[in-house]
Amino acid sequence: MGQNHFTIRFPLKTPADSKALAEQLPPLMPSLFQAADNIGTIHASRFTILDEKTLLFLADFDGELSPLMRDLAEQAGPVFDAIFQHVDNPPSTPVGKNVDAFVEWTADHLLHAATLYSAYPDVTVKQIKAFATAAGVSGGSKQLPFLVILPIKSRLAYVEVELLLRARSHKTQRDLATVGTPHFAQFVPLGNNRVGFFTVYDGPFDKYIADFTKDIGKVFDLIFKFTKDPPPSPCRKHVQEFIDFAAGANRDPIGFYQAYPGLSVQDIHALIADNTPAKAA
Repeated sequence: MGQNHFTIRFPLKTPADSKALAEQLPPLMPSLFQAADNIGTIHASRFTILDEKTLLFLADFDGELSPLMRDLAEQAGPVFDAIFQHVDNPPSTPVGKNVDAFVEWTADHLLHAATLYSAYPDVTVKQIKAFATAAGVSGGSKQLPFLVILPIKSRLAYVEVELLLRARSHKTQRDLATVGTPHFAQFVPLGNNRVGFFTVYDGPFDKYIADFTKDIGKVFDLIFKFTKDPPPSPCRKHVQEFIDFAAGANRDPIGFYQAYPGLSVQDIHALIADNTPAKAA
């Protein structure tokens, strides 16, 4: 059972609906987190307001999308009922009694990533938790989300960026592994000449960015050729300018769920190594 990622787009009726959701969603997050714990296949998730008429829901998870959406409908239906009050052309509600409609709607509103990365793609949430419990490891790190939206100059440039990202996906994955602190990362074409770069990483932020620009700055140097008002390149020589640009392009998360908070990428790699049978000489 492999890992996967989803980014689901919720088209909102009006700008007022995005403001309303920014206020209404945070109090609903404990129930969503409890559902995620019960389901046991979600590594990390978060909502974010993309713009005045778009809400995004992102998650890194084990297995296939449809069973997860079915589980979310059954265990966190009221959260999505609240969201769909603000959505243009929503599925039938309540979600918990219209599970098939919810599953089909989410499939129709799925945005497909151009690059997917996981630091530990072959282990599940349940395995990581079991390894940590058996070893008595809780970790002392802090996982953080990074949600950067890159505005692309034109429709043609947007197409070129998507093709570029897909063509160098394997190299980008290798570069991300070199950084050593991202748990998950995706480049996701969002439509309307925008590309999202979404990560869950080990803090602190300044160290992450310094390592990040050194090891994966090249892909951003390429994207910035097509980006509106980019920072100076190469990124590795203009770290502060990159930080300033990223801060301005970043979106605040709503409800950042972590299945195993406190565990760093290196903690998880060590746990996996300790639970991998030694190969015969």
